[in-house]
Amino acid sequence: MADAGVELLADLDLLAVMGVAEVLGRLPRLLALRRRVRRYLLREGVDLYLPIDYPGFNLPTAAWARRRGVPVLYYIAPQVWAWRPGRARRLAESADLVCVVLPFEKAFLERYGARARFVGHPLLDAPRVRGSGEGAEGREPGGAPVLGLFPGSRAQEVSRMLPPFLRAAEILRGERPELEVLVARAADLPPSAYGRADPADLHPPEEVLAAATAALTKSGTSTLQLALAGVPMVVGHRVHPVTYSIARRLVEVDHLALANLVAGRRLVPELVQDEMSPERLASRVSPFLEPGSAERRRVLEGLEEVRGRLGEPGGSARVASAALELLARTSR
Repeated sequence: MADAGVELLADLDLLAVMGVAEVLGRLPRLLALRRRVRRYLLREGVDLYLPIDYPGFNLPTAAWARRRGVPVLYYIAPQVWAWRPGRARRLAESADLVCVVLPFEKAFLERYGARARFVGHPLLDAPRVRGSGEGAEGREPGGAPVLGLFPGSRAQEVSRMLPPFLRAAEILRGERPELEVLVARAADLPPSAYGRADPADLHPPEEVLAAATAALTKSGTSTLQLALAGVPMVVGHRVHPVTYSIARRLVEVDHLALANLVAGRRLVPELVQDEMSPERLASRVSPFLEPGSAERRRVLEGLEEVRGRLGEPGGSARVASAALELLARTSR
């Protein structure tokens, strides 16, 4: 957004935090920022408030703005279907319109009284990338397999996810000396954030996506990126122990990976918290590195199904049209 000319009230470093325990340390600064945003809304005479996900910060401010006559278009919807679904009612009360990007979200939110519109996933607007197992350009057919590591875009994610990912890669290299390992590096993170990873192995996520035969990835949007690229994956999830202890009592879905949620079944393996050992990661991803394996074929067929359920390209344009409709209605 900064590259597009958006005026930022805070750096991403303050906002890029996940989990209950992790948020507590930044709570005073986050509350101060919330007050600053509200003052800005009053001072600037904002015509439309467009919160993006991040419900802990955005939901209270959205409700506050709507009570003061500022129309609210919520995009992308917070994942209230995953845990604390009671927040769906609060979302319905806080937003004039919720634009959703996952196919099952519309019906879920409408049950709580929200006005929701499925617009398709914005990843569909990006140029389609195919992993190396699917004939990506620049890779030799039948060449050495490539394992892509996607530890996340936040420093705290990388510090938790990358060490077991790298150790799993070492185990696999012991079995397959020819294996190439590439690490997806977020543009906003310095190489030092990637610990003992070889700097030569750090590449932009798009390059790793195009080269990967299979992947180890954290949960989140990266699972959909890999699904669209046709890259079989094993999904890991590890958070602060306090956060996990709380979340396990609140989460109400059968899967954590978005690719599995969209598929409606356990399409790709998920390893959560202590289950996410290097040995398990290596054993689960190993069959996906074999071009002709039955496990790989099964997952590839399922990933195509996921692709079909994410809607059609043009989601961002549909959101823009919805914003203009909302502005026109409220300006009458």
